Amino acid sequence: MIVATILDRAGDSLGGYLPRLGGALLLLLVGLVVAALIRRVLVKLLRAAGVDEVGESWGVHDALEGIGLQRSLATQVARAVRIAIVFVVVFAALSLLGLEFLSDSLNAAILYLPRLLVALALLVAGIVLGRLARGQMDRLASQMDIPGPVGVLTETVVLGVFAVTALAQLGIPTEVLLLLASILLGAVALTLALAFGFGGRDVAREVSARRYVEGSFAVGEEVSVNGSRGRIAAIEATGTVLETSDGDRVRVPNSQLVASIVTLHAEDAEPQRP
Repeated sequence: MIVATILDRAGDSLGGYLPRLGGALLLLLVGLVVAALIRRVLVKLLRAAGVDEVGESWGVHDALEGIGLQRSLATQVARAVRIAIVFVVVFAALSLLGLEFLSDSLNAAILYLPRLLVALALLVAGIVLGRLARGQMDRLASQMDIPGPVGVLTETVVLGVFAVTALAQLGIPTEVLLLLASILLGAVALTLALAFGFGGRDVAREVSARRYVEGSFAVGEEVSVNGSRGRIAAIEATGTVLETSDGDRVRVPNSQLVASIVTLHAEDAEPQRP
């Protein structure tokens, strides 16, 4: 009798559970199919709207490729939407099985998804803007002969700011974020101090001397300074390039043209004043 009773109860429980299981599986299957269809349609719509062209021109595709993703902003956006839909469908299917303790988790997860997507968007934006800022700073540092990894530091700062903002969006405690920001800014400040401490004063002197060189000399003039003789080919930020009679190019620091004795040689052609 006891065995029969247990079997009856098990049969009743299983009979009541099977419809839920079937409904959960059906919901999961339909959800996966719908998510895949939405992804395909969304990719086509975004590409038709020119999202990939914007991503290519703004450097988003380079950033995506740099982190190991496909070079297509439209594809990545559609993939993120698909993952979000699948995530919701899975939790809904589990809740349909009668697992009541998942109801609160499902609600919290659904409310958390927008914050997660915003955080990911901020991180990608930080990568893109950081690379753009690095390129600009590298060009500026090259023109001014500024020592040190200025471009890398600029990219690190931009990416760090966006990363901290993304973490704040995810609900990370403020104390932790402030500690991370302090460490980042301290490292950047120390690196810049070392870089400019070793070579910054010399660079500033040469850049300042350039104004006097441009006012006193012109491209095309033949001069001699500290044993070097040649025709001025270019006046750069920190040095003046002389082209010798042998075809060599000698770079003389601007400060030498200001502080040293310079001989101006007579020339047949009128120099080209900038």
